[in-house]
Amino acid sequence: MSDVYIPGIRSRFSSDQLIEDLMTIERIPRDRVQTNIENLQTQRSYWNEVGRRITSLRDSARNLFSFQNPFNERTASSSDTSAITASATREASEQSFSFTVKQTAAADRFLSQPLNENTRIDAGNYVFTVNNDEIAINFRGGTLREFVDIINNRGRGKIGASLIAVQSGTRSLLLESKLTGTENRLGFSADTIELAKRIGMMEQAVDSYKNIIINEGSVRKSGQNASNINVGDGELQVAPLSTAVIPINIFIGQDSPIVLRLETKTKVELDNIINVPEPPTGPVVPAGSVSYGGITIENEPSSSPLPDLTPPSPPRRNDNMGVLLLSFSDGTSSRLPLITDSDQFVSRQFNLAEIARGRTIVSLNVENSNTHREVSIGKIEILDPTSLSGGLKPVNAVSTARDAIITMEGIEITRSTNAIDDLIPGVTLNVKGVSDKPVNLKIEGNTEAIKDAIISFVGNYNRLLAEINVLTSSRSSSMPDLPQNQQTVRGDTRLIDELTYLTANEIEAMRERLGAFSGDITLNTLKNNLMRTISAPYPTSLERDLSLLAQIGISTNASGNTGYDVSRLRGYLEINEKTLDAALENRIPAIKELFAYDSTGDLLANTGVAYNVDALISPFVQTGGIISLKTSTIDSRISQDQSRITNLDRQLASKEQELRLQFARMESAYAQMESLSNSLNNFSQQNQNNR
Repeated sequence: MSDVYIPGIRSRFSSDQLIEDLMTIERIPRDRVQTNIENLQTQRSYWNEVGRRITSLRDSARNLFSFQNPFNERTASSSDTSAITASATREASEQSFSFTVKQTAAADRFLSQPLNENTRIDAGNYVFTVNNDEIAINFRGGTLREFVDIINNRGRGKIGASLIAVQSGTRSLLLESKLTGTENRLGFSADTIELAKRIGMMEQAVDSYKNIIINEGSVRKSGQNASNINVGDGELQVAPLSTAVIPINIFIGQDSPIVLRLETKTKVELDNIINVPEPPTGPVVPAGSVSYGGITIENEPSSSPLPDLTPPSPPRRNDNMGVLLLSFSDGTSSRLPLITDSDQFVSRQFNLAEIARGRTIVSLNVENSNTHREVSIGKIEILDPTSLSGGLKPVNAVSTARDAIITMEGIEITRSTNAIDDLIPGVTLNVKGVSDKPVNLKIEGNTEAIKDAIISFVGNYNRLLAEINVLTSSRSSSMPDLPQNQQTVRGDTRLIDELTYLTANEIEAMRERLGAFSGDITLNTLKNNLMRTISAPYPTSLERDLSLLAQIGISTNASGNTGYDVSRLRGYLEINEKTLDAALENRIPAIKELFAYDSTGDLLANTGVAYNVDALISPFVQTGGIISLKTSTIDSRISQDQSRITNLDRQLASKEQELRLQFARMESAYAQMESLSNSLNNFSQQNQNNR
């Protein structure tokens, strides 16, 4: 069906279509410039991707020799994680220790009797103490829940409270100290004392406290240096090679909670402080005379020969920290755990029920068999650790405040917390539970972190090489040796098929980039230099036979497969995990030097695999580097083409306006001619009719 012409609505000559066809031809230069911009933008995205790959490789290379390199990481392993664990920082040294956990640190936690859930707490001034810190709560009265909430809100991290549903319809109030250690006992005062008694949390305790007085009259002295034992100001100083006996006389039941608490300090002399006596001079015969009848007879000097006397040798230096003993009424004794050297008094606590076993303790003996160490004993007291200030004793103690007690290499150590960070430099010990046998703790290099860093380095190297191989793939019209469905006009798709670790989206993106920078000198040079850097030998000072990555299981054929494989020629690295693990087990210092080594002694690395890779690729991604120059050049070209497009768009708009004006004039002229033709035809027709 032919088009219907409607004057004023539709063009007689399809002017719009004609104009559009003409403008399509006019737009060809503009479209070419636009296509060029799109190609340049694509190239820029490819260079940015190369830059990201280079940056990833540079970061993983620097991670192998920077200050935070994994070769300085430390990890702690325990033979019994239920007793003690540890965390180590980079400052820790590689070493081993033997620990025994005698007691874990705990905090006071007291539980009341079951209370009706509707129980109300009277208004009052409720005061709690933790160590020397006092928490006062002015409660206006209210429910158990309101009382718990106000304690938790004002506890300042020192105390806490909670309600436990022991039985249906009842609640037990749990009060606890948030700090462990005997010095952080939870104490009650003011209205809290009566409340604790009323709710069955506390009861009045029988006074079991006994302070052992140290004075000249109570201490018995013995030993080679007994005269050098001094007593004064509540302090007993026991000289080397002497013994002091302090009477106690107290019976300890089998299940008694009574403990012995005392303070010790030591003074160690650099030289032997035992005086060696001088040898005796021998007998002295007086030289005199006698006179009788005017005759004087002089005595002759003694001519008795005396043997040479060799002075006794000084006593052998002796170190013995087991100086404390308890003597019992049955004549036996028991040695207390070893003390440690300290120039300040250190508090020590001993559970008497475990030591006395239902016997009467007669005395505390300080047997100082050391030849160069003075031992001092300070405040001595016997007490029930469960008793609180004010004569209260918990009825239901979920736990009682106590210190953590451990032995390290036979030396007893006491701390108020289970997290001990001041014993071994760079190591925090975490006491978990009592151990019935020694626990071995080993501080060693973090091989997993080192392995992960090396794998990351190899992975980023392979990804960069894959990116370069795909981008620089040779363009060809076809690949006759490939199946028909794998032939391409841009490059060899086998490059992508070899990258089995890629996702489907990454494979598609790689196919779009295939051969985009075919023959690019910059990328090909980078690739060749990388392969040369990775395969080169490097010096190490610790092991002369370790100079190649292949010696720790990293090479282009680490799996040891025989036969021709074109993928190995592309420079990708493989990791023989078994060989790498064996190397990390025994050769970490040498592996560290293989990646970065200071050959000049200035404490700065100047060679090594990772160092040289970083030095090679850093110019590409640094500020104003090669990648930046590439992208800025492309940006400049894009800017120029966009300016051309702006000019072309202006010209095209003018051209289109001109064409529309010309076609409008043509349409108008044709309409006038058609109107004139119609007028002439009408005039002619009228003349014929008049005839």
